[in-house]
Amino acid sequence: MTHFAAGGSLDTPETLRYADTVAAARKILIIEDERDILDLVRHYLEKEGFRARTAADGTAGLAAVRQEHPDLIVLDLMLPGLDGLELCKKIRADPATALTPVIMLTAKAEESDKIVGLELGADDYLTKPFSPKELVARIKALLRRAERREADHKPHAYGPLRLDAVRHEVKVDGREVPLTAKEFGLLEQLLRNKGRVLTRDVLLNSVWGYDYHGTTRTVDVHIRRLKQKAPLLDEAIVSIKSVGYKLREEDD
Repeated sequence: MTHFAAGGSLDTPETLRYADTVAAARKILIIEDERDILDLVRHYLEKEGFRARTAADGTAGLAAVRQEHPDLIVLDLMLPGLDGLELCKKIRADPATALTPVIMLTAKAEESDKIVGLELGADDYLTKPFSPKELVARIKALLRRAERREADHKPHAYGPLRLDAVRHEVKVDGREVPLTAKEFGLLEQLLRNKGRVLTRDVLLNSVWGYDYHGTTRTVDVHIRRLKQKAPLLDEAIVSIKSVGYKLREEDD
């Protein structure tokens, strides 16, 4: 079987210890027209416990993306018919696959090709010849990051209040509460850190950004407005004198 030389660096040792139980639940779609490479990648993925699906050209690859709903896509750049760049654009344009991690494979080593691939939405890039072990390590790292991203976007709840970060929506008892972007950002930070004191500086940096030059009193104004719009937060958000704010634990 063809051997591909190692190149580049692997992720952290934590990547290599990624749980096999997680791998077993993950479906990887390989879109590659070179049969030797396709078979080799599939072999290594299945050896690691992944479920591998394959397609040998861009058109079949697009159909497989829509039918298989893979957790990650390994995509060759130079494909017959629909090439990898066009396919990547279509993947990112479809809301159902817009967040699916994509690793591009290509024989092209020029920096411009790498930049184009990444600008079109690829999450990582590996140049042939490559090490199958490195590819597997990068796949595990991407899946781990995707898991964290999914966790970050899970709806938050506080009593009858629900915050959906993906929809950018807050509801209390099923009724939408109209919040400004800053009010939404403050509430999201407090919900993510229930019971923890967040200083005004921390809230300013996380919601307004590090380049904001206003005063910390801005936080107080927005917290007050947030409480007015969602009265259940009036006693739930506690002011810590001279420090910042915390959201009480629900059983406090």
